[in-house]
Amino acid sequence: MAVSETPSSERVVVIGLGYVGLPLALRATETGLRVVGIDTDRQRIKQLAMGDSYVEDIESARLLAALDEGRLQVTADPDAAEGFDVCVITVPTPLLDGAPDLSYIESAARAIAPYVRTGSTVVLESTSYPGTTEDVLAPLLEAGSGLRPGRDFHLGYSPERIDPGNSRWRLENTPKVVSGVDEQSLEAVEAFYDRIVARTVPVTSTRTAELTKLLENTFRQVNIALVNELALCARPLGVDIWEAVDAAATKPFGFMPFYPGPGVGGHCLPVDPSYLSWQVRQQLQHDVRFVSLAQEINDGMPEQVVRRVETGLGRPLTGARILLLGLAYKKNTGDVRESPAVAIAELLLARGARVRAVEPYADPFRLPSEVLCVELTAPELREADAVIIATDHDCFDYGLVTRESGYVFDARNRCAGAPGVERL
Repeated sequence: MAVSETPSSERVVVIGLGYVGLPLALRATETGLRVVGIDTDRQRIKQLAMGDSYVEDIESARLLAALDEGRLQVTADPDAAEGFDVCVITVPTPLLDGAPDLSYIESAARAIAPYVRTGSTVVLESTSYPGTTEDVLAPLLEAGSGLRPGRDFHLGYSPERIDPGNSRWRLENTPKVVSGVDEQSLEAVEAFYDRIVARTVPVTSTRTAELTKLLENTFRQVNIALVNELALCARPLGVDIWEAVDAAATKPFGFMPFYPGPGVGGHCLPVDPSYLSWQVRQQLQHDVRFVSLAQEINDGMPEQVVRRVETGLGRPLTGARILLLGLAYKKNTGDVRESPAVAIAELLLARGARVRAVEPYADPFRLPSEVLCVELTAPELREADAVIIATDHDCFDYGLVTRESGYVFDARNRCAGAPGVERL
């Protein structure tokens, strides 16, 4: 169905204005919908209200235009949800002591439940284990509204597929999986997202949609772990893992290239597969062994990097001056959630190293306080005992890095073939 951009009186509420909620809220305004964005972080709301975007993929000018046109309102007041037609919940779902923490979903449900009306639609986008929509969200909405999902209002799940820094695949052109607790709910959820995105993909149940998200990220986690483990084996065998992966990628069928690195980061890969393995253990008393092994391998990569750097220097790290290039988990973004580069910095500090970092994108207040943020200059490179390329931002001058550094450990394969460079 073609995306409609005609003005509408339909009122949309988005709960949670982070990397998922803010792009959704803005895209909805651009299709003619009136949107209220609600977030409990008052500092975040203050920043947004001034037209200042903290999400790299959202230009501040685009945000300011939506605010000035009156299509977008941002607030920390949950009462602003009153009168909504569609409410989308995009709040965090972290881990707490290895178990899913659904407290943000539960708080959002309690906050909006009094404003659920007959015929309204509630959609959960936050990643969680199969059954969350029906077993956790639905009872809270029913208790707070006195209405039953499916009978009185529509309820569904649509997993987010936001990829920070990806300019090709954005919210509007990435296929959107949609589901509902019944057929009418699915129709309502699909009708909403048909305005937002170019293509929707309906599935038969919210549980299927919830598992779809976990499957997507577990697939990546497992395959990244595979090449990471092969990288650890390939070097002692005298094999260039990067060359091997590139060669395998020439096969036009049956292979998809994944590359080694210092670990995985962001909210999805380090967290989402744990939701699946936790649920399987709780309900089936079974361990998803691929998931557990993949997490073990990827979680151990920052330690492998630090060990390799210490070996490469030929001396203990105590007192060594180490320059980290990048602290975000992904290049060309400032997202440091679960970043392996931050884990490397913390391991270096624990070993007594003096750690400095070049990170042009991330908010300095989200970085370890013991890490001194500096500019990428020739003196900084020359004075470092080791330079670690942990996040391969395109803005870094890698020619300068290889010319001016005495020892470089390249965990991202940006300086292949340069003298004085050791690769993962």
